[in-house]
Amino acid sequence: MKISVLGCGRWGSFIAWYLSRKGNDVVSWGPEEDRSYRILKETGRNEYVALDEKILLTCDLEEAVSHAEIVVISISSQGLRGFMRQVMKYPVRDKIFVLCMKGIEVETGKRLSEVLVESGVSPEKIAVWVGPGHIQSFVQGIPNCMVIDSVNEKLKRELADDFRSDLIRFYYGEDLIGTEIGAAAKNVLGIAAGVLDVICVPLKGPLMSRGAREVARLIKAMGGNELSAYGLAHLGDYETTLFSPYSHNRMYGEMLAKGQRFEKLAEGVPTAKAMKLLGEKYGVELPITEVVYKVCYEETGDGETRCREAISSLFSRTPKNEMYY
Repeated sequence: MKISVLGCGRWGSFIAWYLSRKGNDVVSWGPEEDRSYRILKETGRNEYVALDEKILLTCDLEEAVSHAEIVVISISSQGLRGFMRQVMKYPVRDKIFVLCMKGIEVETGKRLSEVLVESGVSPEKIAVWVGPGHIQSFVQGIPNCMVIDSVNEKLKRELADDFRSDLIRFYYGEDLIGTEIGAAAKNVLGIAAGVLDVICVPLKGPLMSRGAREVARLIKAMGGNELSAYGLAHLGDYETTLFSPYSHNRMYGEMLAKGQRFEKLAEGVPTAKAMKLLGEKYGVELPITEVVYKVCYEETGDGETRCREAISSLFSRTPKNEMYY
């Protein structure tokens, strides 16, 4: 199968490595000015993987998309709409698009598959690939479970069956709204977990329970199945995001609480802003999301003080039924 992976950062380079090991004809694309691309081009490897020599590495976007039957996209979620304007200049309307990224567009509150549809891609040709797993574990041979979802039942089953291996067990997703919102939202919870790791408050259990419930309410309000919040895309990804030393979002929260600056991409930051807007739009109370938004975007006071005040504000809320909507 001919597959092009657009984006050669941490996750994109792993996907190219993984799909090539599956015997596919893989092209890995990155912009010429991007540091991740330059490192791979010069050395054939990065800090995570060594690319097989049969993988074609290119900065020519036309070459990459022309090669593919399946186009896998793994870039920063907030850059997707602008990136798709470049991609759609080429004859790609008959190709399958797989989104291996987690986020919600801040300016519109749109799910990433919706951004692709608005860019001109048919919903029947779009799938998302999400779920738990860190590259550092995968390359050590440590397996995990993930999910592929799409409105196209045949497509998601074919992709899951073709991509599965002894390293990744794929499940068929059943709710694209819930899968996408859940996958994006877990990064917000990851920031909260990092804060708790510093402040030493033993609240990760409640964070997991109340966080999933909060996300379930939003999914339901948006027309999805609230049970999706308890699947692989959200709750299933908690161990990877809330506890792992490899999690960018957990590390962002930890450094925020220490008053330090995290220099790498933490998708949970813009996602907190997007979820706050969605909560307001759909009339859903999202207390954990609200405090994560505040500690990320409000600059008053030092990081630790802001984080402690945020936790206190959650405890000062009036009592509610545990499973309230």
